[in-house]
Amino acid sequence: MEPENESLYKYKGLYFITDLISPENLDSLDSFEIRDDDTFIITYPKSGKFKDIFQERVNLVSNAVIQFLNGTENISLIDRAPWLEYNIFHVDLPSCSSPRVICSHLPYYLVPKGLQNKRAKIIYVLRNPKDVLVSDYHFHKISVRVETPKEFDMFLDKFLAGKVFCSSWLDHVEGWYCHKSDFNILFLSHEEMKKVGCVSVKFCTENMHLPRKKLTEKEVDDVVDKATSDNMKVDSRANYTFMPPDVLDFSKGNFLRTIGDWKNLMTVAQSERFDRVFKERMEKLLFKFCWDIQEDPQPISSSAEENNM
Repeated sequence: MEPENESLYKYKGLYFITDLISPENLDSLDSFEIRDDDTFIITYPKSGKFKDIFQERVNLVSNAVIQFLNGTENISLIDRAPWLEYNIFHVDLPSCSSPRVICSHLPYYLVPKGLQNKRAKIIYVLRNPKDVLVSDYHFHKISVRVETPKEFDMFLDKFLAGKVFCSSWLDHVEGWYCHKSDFNILFLSHEEMKKVGCVSVKFCTENMHLPRKKLTEKEVDDVVDKATSDNMKVDSRANYTFMPPDVLDFSKGNFLRTIGDWKNLMTVAQSERFDRVFKERMEKLLFKFCWDIQEDPQPISSSAEENNM
């Protein structure tokens, strides 16, 4: 392991947060038992509040939907869709009832081997990388466990070089896309699904390992409304304010950003520098990213069967 700074260490080519998971725990994940009805939501860090919105919608279409909508279900998002590696609340995943929804930032080569039997499902959520960069910068400012960036330009250099938590965005996305035929995986974008809320709810019920509760149109609309970013920002079960203060310090900023936020921080020169590093490799991904909230996002949805390399 070659630590970049005291807050990070490298394990099998990827940077992890030192205080939140040990190499021994990472070793144990290789043999984590996968159930056929598991659904994994996998992202590069800060791939949009849609990942959180998607977690929310996935859970809202379960049998507890009515309890959640009327406020009687007081369970946080992170408990209903716990993290595999950053399990800071020590959720006993093997004891969780099926079907489980589990979140992860792991690259394709570090996920449990059982996912390659192609029965459990993976949803890989992408976001345009300039918004990922800016959101990651703000996250580093409020995160107590990682180094606080002194200025954005320095953080940009680290991000482009993959010297940040979870290493290179390009490596992460390319890795999953190039090995998609090894998994039962679907690619979705933060921007696409944020703008078609009712479709994402119906997608959850039709394509994921969830209880087949038939939702009425009103319940679908209620789920979409409950899982909008504006409502999640004020819902203590979903806005991460339940996180311990020694993990996130909300006095230094907020957790959720908007589509196109990169334009509020990046200069033209910084954007051009980013393009020089990312453009060629991004063009090979065949994904059309949405760069502004005013744009109509192109469908990014794809499965291994539909997009064999």
